[in-house]
Amino acid sequence: MDAKLVAAVRGAFPRSDAALVLGAPVYAGECQPEPLVALPLAMANRHGLVAGATGTGKTKTLQLLAEQLSAAGVPVFLADLKGDLSGIAVAGEASAAVQQRAKETGFSWKPGGCPVELLSLSGARGAQLRATVTSFGPLLLAKVLGLNDTQESVLSLVFKYCDDRGLELLDFADLRAALQHLAGPGAAELARYGGMSKQTVGVLLREMVALEQQGALAFFGEPELELDDLMRSAPDGRGIVSVLELTDVQDKPALFSTFMMWLLAKLQSHLPEVGDTAKPKLVFFFDEAHLLFRDASKAFLDQVAQVVRLIRSKGVGVFFVTQSPKDVPPDVLGQLGHRVQHALRAFTPDDEKALRAAARTFPKSDFYDVERTLTSLGIGEALVTVLGPNGVPTPPFATRLVPPGSRMGPLSELELRGCLATPQVQKYARAIDRDSAREKLEREDAAAPAAGAPARGAAKPAPASGGVGETIVEALNSPVARTIAGAITRGLMGALLGPPKRRR
Repeated sequence: MDAKLVAAVRGAFPRSDAALVLGAPVYAGECQPEPLVALPLAMANRHGLVAGATGTGKTKTLQLLAEQLSAAGVPVFLADLKGDLSGIAVAGEASAAVQQRAKETGFSWKPGGCPVELLSLSGARGAQLRATVTSFGPLLLAKVLGLNDTQESVLSLVFKYCDDRGLELLDFADLRAALQHLAGPGAAELARYGGMSKQTVGVLLREMVALEQQGALAFFGEPELELDDLMRSAPDGRGIVSVLELTDVQDKPALFSTFMMWLLAKLQSHLPEVGDTAKPKLVFFFDEAHLLFRDASKAFLDQVAQVVRLIRSKGVGVFFVTQSPKDVPPDVLGQLGHRVQHALRAFTPDDEKALRAAARTFPKSDFYDVERTLTSLGIGEALVTVLGPNGVPTPPFATRLVPPGSRMGPLSELELRGCLATPQVQKYARAIDRDSAREKLEREDAAAPAAGAPARGAAKPAPASGGVGETIVEALNSPVARTIAGAITRGLMGALLGPPKRRR
C-alpha cells in the first residue's frame, strides 16, 4: 500500500482505547490492517451520517457503532425497521466470513451481545411507548396528520385554547372532544381567537380517524416515556441499547419517524447543558431519515435543524441513517461531522446527480477520486471521514469495516420473549386515563343551557367580520389573530415546553 497513505491514516487516527473502531483502510483493492480507522469517543456527540444504497451494509455499520458505544458505557437508542437489529442482544457466531474479515482488517474480533431493552409503538414487541398529545404539540402532529398550513394554524388555535382553559390534551379522545366542542357548544368561545370553519374541523377529525387506524390510539396517552429510561447503564457499566422495534408498524412511516423526532426534541428540551465530555450521555441513531424530511414544511425543517444544533451541548450525538446525503436538508447535513458513506449506484441521471452531490460533501483527498471510489466500494466498505480529537475533519479514507461482535440477524421468537420479561415492559404495559379535556368538556357541555342561549362565562359573540363562520385565512389576518400570533407559535412540538402539569 502507498506509504504516504499509511502515514496519513496514522496521523488522522492516532491509537486510542477511547475510540470506536470502524475498520482498515483500503487502497487499490489492498487492505492495510494497521492502522485502523476510528472515531474518537469524545467526538461522538458531534453527529454523523451513515449513508449508502440498499444492501451495502448501513445496518451493520449502525450495529458496529452501537455495540462499541455500549461497551464504553454510553446508552444508545436505535430504531429497527426491518427487524434484524434485535440480534445485538446476543453474541455473534465466528463464521468463515467473519473470521476472514477480521483477518483482513487485523481486528481482534470477539463475540459478545449488549444489554438491550426492546421498545414498541404498538406494545406488541417491547415496552409500550406513549406521548401525550400536548407533549407532541401542534407542529409535529400536523406533520403526522398531513395538514396544510391553514389546517395547521387551526390546530395551533385549538392547542392555545386548551392551554388557556387548563384542558389537558393527553390522548386522541381529548383532542377529538376539544374539536367537537369548539365546532358546537363552545363555538362562541373562539371569537377572541379568530374563529375557525366547521369544514376545517371536519378535515382534522377525518385525518385523526386515519391516524387512529395506524395505531395512534395506543401511542397517544399516558404513562409517557421517561427519559431516564433511555439513559441507563447495566450493572456491569455497559450502556443499555434501547431498540425501537418497528416491524409491526413499518408500513406507517409518518408515525414512527415523527415519534423519533418528538423524542429527540424532548431530550434537547429536558437534558442539562454539559459541554464537551469524555464520552456522550446518549447516542441516537435516526434510521430511514428521509421519512422525517419528506414533504416537511420549512418551519418544521428549521426547527429540526435547531434541535440538532442545540442537542450536541446536552451530550447527545445523533446519527442519521439513509440512502443518500441528499435525503438530509443542507442545514442539518452541515452539522454532521462524521460521514460513513457506503457505495452509491449510478444507474439513472438522477443517481448520477446524487452521486456528484455526495462526493462534494467530503473533504478533498490526495489519494482517492471520491466520486469514482463511491461507486466501486464493496459490501461492508465505506468512505469514511470523522472529526479528529481537535475537531478538524480527517481526509476521507476507503475503509473495509470490521464485523460486529453481536449477531447479525434477528432474535428468535423464544429469545424475543425473554427480552420482553423486563420491569420496563411492565412499567408501561397499562394505560392510564386521567381526568382531562374529554371528561371536563363532557361535564361542561352537559351543564350548558339550552341551545341558543349563551353558556355561563362564555365570550360575547364577535362582530360579523370576526364571527365563527369566518375562515381561518381571514381570521389570521384580523387584528385579534395577529395579537396572539406569538402565543400560538409553540416551536417544534409540545416537548419543547415540557410535559403538562398534573392536576390533583
